[in-house]
Amino acid sequence: MTMTLSGPMLPPKNGGAPKQLMVLLHGYGADGNDLISLGVQWRELWPEMLFVSPNAPDVCDMSSSGYQWFPLATDRIAGRIEGAARARPVIVNFLIDLWAQSGVLPQHTVLVGFSQGAMMALHVGTSLDQQLAGIVAFSGAFVPAEGFEAGKFAKPPVALIHGDQDGVVDPQLSQDAAELLGGNEFDVSLHISEGVGHGIAPDGLDFATAFLVAQLGADA
Repeated sequence: MTMTLSGPMLPPKNGGAPKQLMVLLHGYGADGNDLISLGVQWRELWPEMLFVSPNAPDVCDMSSSGYQWFPLATDRIAGRIEGAARARPVIVNFLIDLWAQSGVLPQHTVLVGFSQGAMMALHVGTSLDQQLAGIVAFSGAFVPAEGFEAGKFAKPPVALIHGDQDGVVDPQLSQDAAELLGGNEFDVSLHISEGVGHGIAPDGLDFATAFLVAQLGADA
């Protein structure tokens, strides 16, 4: 599967060539505009960062105005496994192209995702030979790639953030992800936002920001 992704981008605030890269992966039925607002906030801390928020490759089955990384299935677990595996090459090739075009190195790259996009950020980011700066997964789940438990891939630090009242993606899935990643020697941090449904709460955003500062430093 080969395909070019497109979507909104924010160039480095300082006007120079990028030295860091953040790729933001939206949720099911949304598009790249849904998460690029995170870049608007975070570019104050990282003025040398390029923010890219691509649309998923397929039009959403449930809403033609949005996109999906993979379709929903009656068997959610099997659907996620198959869907993530099919979508993975698209994102990997997109990253490779971004690294080549921007000159930013993988170790200065962060993957951020929400919901289905968080599933893809975790799936892709933990199945690369290249070491990333980090992965931030909001309201997601971990679908390990083939070969994950053999320890054959790089192990970037991971932040998992989830609302305890999420009725779309069970918050237990982030807790399960933390256990599995930690058991495979990943540096993983978990934050549960109390009273929060399927969304990004201020305390969750603060937790993600602190995690990124720890991995990247900050200019402000």
